[in-house]
Amino acid sequence: MLYICIGAKITFQLRYFIELSYKGTNYHGWQYQPNAISVQELINKAMSTVFRVNIDILGAGRTDSGVHAEQMYAHVDLENEFNEEEVLYKLNALLPKDIVIHAVLKVEDEAHARFDAVSRSYEYRIYRGRNPFLTETTYQLINKKLNIDKMNEAAEILLTYTNFQCFSRSNSDVKTYNCAITNAEWIESGEFLIFHISADRFLRNMVRAVVGTLIKVGEDKISIEDFKKIIESKNRSNAGPSAPAHGLFLTKVEYPKTIFINE
Repeated sequence: MLYICIGAKITFQLRYFIELSYKGTNYHGWQYQPNAISVQELINKAMSTVFRVNIDILGAGRTDSGVHAEQMYAHVDLENEFNEEEVLYKLNALLPKDIVIHAVLKVEDEAHARFDAVSRSYEYRIYRGRNPFLTETTYQLINKKLNIDKMNEAAEILLTYTNFQCFSRSNSDVKTYNCAITNAEWIESGEFLIFHISADRFLRNMVRAVVGTLIKVGEDKISIEDFKKIIESKNRSNAGPSAPAHGLFLTKVEYPKTIFINE
């Protein structure tokens, strides 16, 4: 609990998690950018207006320009007493329709939206055909035959490795390229082909690079053995091109239940 003294008045703040969704088409990613509109910036402005103080939220991660989020969390310190229903109404009224706040959840004082996340899940959505209503939310492949079984065979190999530098954006400022992938599979549903992947953490551009490389596997341009060699090379230039951003969704972020305070 953070105590703040304003003149003779002493107030205190508690930490909250904000659960939200957004369609990333119109934004230059999640994180604040000095010369472009981001999701974080618009939520900061809306919350600062509602609470009448300068607010800077911190997200569970950052998504690139055009990437979407069905579930994202951010944390913020707020004064203890407020009406959640009223705050949600005001925030969503101020935000554009492609950003929605679902809940404001009280958590432990030291809870951290980024560092306390134990798992993150993404989906990459491919539509095999043309659909004018899905142009901003799927990667549309026309007349391209893919060997799905082979793509799943390669995807399963991801679970046997931990270092994924070959799928990381070049010159990324990270301390480690290790990620523990717990699930990676392609699922067909009608004209949709959806890649599901979960891990404790992801590198910048990692999922899109994995998808782009797996598509090359499905086209029989990369063999299973070559896929292993690409991972072991730790060299981004050996992997396939990144799949377009607009097909990628952050779908779930998981935390230990113990950090949430149930009233």
